[in-house]
Amino acid sequence: MAKVRARPETGTLYLDFFFQGKRCREQTNLPDSTGNRKKLCKILERIEAEITLGTFDYSRYFPNSKFALHFAINPITETAVPPQRASGVGTSVVAAMVQTALFRDFANHWYTQHEIEWRRSYRPTVQGALDQHLIPRFGEIDVGRITKEDILNFRSALGKLPGRKSRDGLSAQRINHVMGVLRRLLEDAADRFHFTSPYQRIKPLKLTKSDVEPFTPAEVQRILQTVRKDFQTYLLVRFATGMRTGEIDGLKWRYVDFERRLILVRETVVKGEPDTTKTYESARAIEVSEAVCNALRVHYRATGHLSEYVFCNRDGKPFDHNNFTNRVWYPLLRHLDLRRRRPYQTRHNTATLWLSTGESPEWIARQLGHTTTEMLFRVYSRFRPNLTRKDGAAFERLLNSILPPALPDGGSTPDGIQLPDHAPTKPLPA
Repeated sequence: MAKVRARPETGTLYLDFFFQGKRCREQTNLPDSTGNRKKLCKILERIEAEITLGTFDYSRYFPNSKFALHFAINPITETAVPPQRASGVGTSVVAAMVQTALFRDFANHWYTQHEIEWRRSYRPTVQGALDQHLIPRFGEIDVGRITKEDILNFRSALGKLPGRKSRDGLSAQRINHVMGVLRRLLEDAADRFHFTSPYQRIKPLKLTKSDVEPFTPAEVQRILQTVRKDFQTYLLVRFATGMRTGEIDGLKWRYVDFERRLILVRETVVKGEPDTTKTYESARAIEVSEAVCNALRVHYRATGHLSEYVFCNRDGKPFDHNNFTNRVWYPLLRHLDLRRRRPYQTRHNTATLWLSTGESPEWIARQLGHTTTEMLFRVYSRFRPNLTRKDGAAFERLLNSILPPALPDGGSTPDGIQLPDHAPTKPLPA
């Protein structure tokens, strides 16, 4: 009976069957896996069916085999018949059925099919992983012949490449990004070509946990009192709402609802280009205090005519976060003799202040754009007291206590100032 077997010395599969009373064993280059065995079993079933019908052409399946010439002897003339397929194509049926595609070709096809699923800002990340690392390493290899050892060797080599800022190698986070693209690509290829993905039981590299380092209320007050006036409202909104950098940089006036005191997060800016929110849950309505709302009213009178963006440069474009970080934020921290921290810590600051003042975790999670409170408890658990406030009022009292005198503390748009027609004076849909 025909069998698919594996050679112990190589771990590759071969076909074992009988034809014309002779045992035939034909080697393949496929590694032993469930998917590859299923594929070869189908080929064997086809071979046995053709043998039964008397139509089996050995040279058609195995043109380079030593048996191909033997079984091609014409029984009438007893002369050798050159091994070839009936169609005149001399390629092996087995090779054609088990062949997948070159990694390079499949990767490009895979990217084209899936890029519509990804955020615009994520596409360069995938393309960079393919062009810089994956295709140069695996491009000329058949995608179905990549082994787990190949993957582990590749990951090890990534760790030795020069990293940013003269680091000894790529960071664990960058390596995980590249390996994540490889994993998804191989899983898709395995599903399409019916082989078992070699990316099995390979865990991501452990990342160094970044600490949550919120500013104290006194430090927040010093920052807001000291920062340049044109960035004062910007930082106030960051500290008071917990918006991500891309979210606040991409905030437009039409998403500010002064009447209901809401900021609707609907868009972001990534690398200077508008994009969708990070996740579905990130599209949310943030409740803001009256003090923040008044600060935005004043800011609107000063800059609303320049751009549709709430915070913009002189050209009406969104803030460049790198420019802000390096030319405003870090110099400000040095001036105040505060520990160097990324502007993203303002989001952590909001979450910890909300928790420390006893706001409801469910309310905080909605404000931050989290699906559940799980991340909230995991990241900020040490900041949560045993309190039960649920409506944001406690945080608003704290915020009012630390606002610098230069920021508005109440009231509405002053008399005699008329907002432009596109001013967001009416409620917006949630």
